[in-house]
Amino acid sequence: MSVITDVERWGNDHRPGFLDIFRIALGVFITYKGLQFITHLSDLQNTTAGINIWFAGATLAHYVIFAHILAGPMIAFGLYTRIACLIQLPILIGAVFLVNYPKGFLFLGNHMELEVSLIVLIGLIVFMIFGAGRFSIDAKRRREEMEATH
Repeated sequence: MSVITDVERWGNDHRPGFLDIFRIALGVFITYKGLQFITHLSDLQNTTAGINIWFAGATLAHYVIFAHILAGPMIAFGLYTRIACLIQLPILIGAVFLVNYPKGFLFLGNHMELEVSLIVLIGLIVFMIFGAGRFSIDAKRRREEMEATH
């Protein structure tokens, strides 16, 4: 067995039940942020404009929007949750360390974006390890596969 399969099996066996509610809330929040970025595209492009590569700021802004709107509902419904979280990780790592960390903790003018970004990043890491949980499309697919093989 591979290490990934071992981690997946361990995560599925040792998963607390309250994480399902947190997973749904996390997916809804990520989708909300994607929709907010669409309505405020110029603000997002200004944030990513510090990258001095031709069209990198606009390209990155569109990637962030697409990834949030695609992966947010996938996380909320528990559909390919680990892959959806993996898609989000580079965005949140960039949000924490490149965008929000220089502004500092408890910065009210920033509406505490660093703290929110850290919570989302930790949530994504948790769901990459523990998976979607009992109340998800992934769990339903897994049960159907087991019934089909037995």
